[in-house]
Amino acid sequence: MTRFTIASFNVKNLIGADKEYYRFQSYTPEEYAWKADWMADQILSLDADILGFQEIFEEDALRDVINQADHRGALSNAATVPDSSKRYHRRAIFRKLAYTPYTDAALAFAPNVKDTGRAGQRRPGLAILSRFGFASPPEVIQQLETPLDIPMTALTGDSAQTGSYRVETLSRPILKARIPVGDQVITVFNCHLKSKLGEFITPEGAEFAPEADLTAYDAPGRALGALRAALRRMAEAYVLRRAVVAELEHGHPVMVLGDFNDGEHAVSSEIISGETPFRNYAWMLRHDAHTRNDRYSHDENLQIHDAIDAVRLRSAEKMFLRKSLRDVVYTTAFGGVHESIDQIYMSRHFDPAWKNAIGEMQYYSVLNDHLTDGSHPEAPYNKLASDHGQIMAHMELRT
Repeated sequence: MTRFTIASFNVKNLIGADKEYYRFQSYTPEEYAWKADWMADQILSLDADILGFQEIFEEDALRDVINQADHRGALSNAATVPDSSKRYHRRAIFRKLAYTPYTDAALAFAPNVKDTGRAGQRRPGLAILSRFGFASPPEVIQQLETPLDIPMTALTGDSAQTGSYRVETLSRPILKARIPVGDQVITVFNCHLKSKLGEFITPEGAEFAPEADLTAYDAPGRALGALRAALRRMAEAYVLRRAVVAELEHGHPVMVLGDFNDGEHAVSSEIISGETPFRNYAWMLRHDAHTRNDRYSHDENLQIHDAIDAVRLRSAEKMFLRKSLRDVVYTTAFGGVHESIDQIYMSRHFDPAWKNAIGEMQYYSVLNDHLTDGSHPEAPYNKLASDHGQIMAHMELRT
């Protein structure tokens, strides 16, 4: 058996000291030191073999944090892991206590193509850290070679097109990496979809969008901004889904992780995971039905089930909760609402219910004790730590 762990970590705005990333937002040297120290502790606690990061502005800052984690990991090993001169050094507990440094690990950083570098107008990217290296150079999906045009119909029973929605660039990159683990190569996607923050349009010559002025509160305008954000998030989910299906159709095991900015049952998340098959399609009218009794056959029902299941992703969180109803999982907390918007999804290659599975998840970890249910997302602790919990799937591959 080959065991490995894979984790997702939205760090919340990692950048060096005295650099204004968003308008009037930056870290003093002391704040940066505190944030880097906290992040290093989280990385040490996770000790993940594959780790996807979101909201990374600078690769150098991330490498600094990883080096800090390795330094304190070495100190921890020296204090808690016995050397070979001790008769008990082979006991399993010491393998659990030991930290494996990232000295020989590979790091892929995907900067945001919309990051101008101008103070106060920065845009974050993301990264993947892999102790197994990469089977091929990682790929970045953000600037679409062919714009995505989504046609809209008139809802009149015909296919008349009444308009379309176009996406040329994703709000943040999707990082795709093929990672060798044991005898397998797993395709890992790291993503950070568009947030729920409204998109407002600033008129030409104006200093700000009218909807941003809360003293002249424009409810319909702000609702339209939320609509724009949702459209973008779902379009980005589709771009990711398209790339996932391409990998699955080539027979590659797939894992998707990151900040979906939506819960598992949101439309955007269901676009990424794919449809859940109905129990039985034999009762449904055929797509080409001419009479009320034209329904799918038993064999067609099996065919449809397999076609849907072959490209459907499973939620690691839900697979874990089915194993243990004692655990409650959440990765964000705000205004009394605790929910999971950070996810790890996996193809049926890791579902033990599938006869050809290559492995399965043994456990699912969540580091969320640092989350506060404050009245404002920019509460000081959230700035220096993160407003997201960290999640990790403990996997086992069959040999």
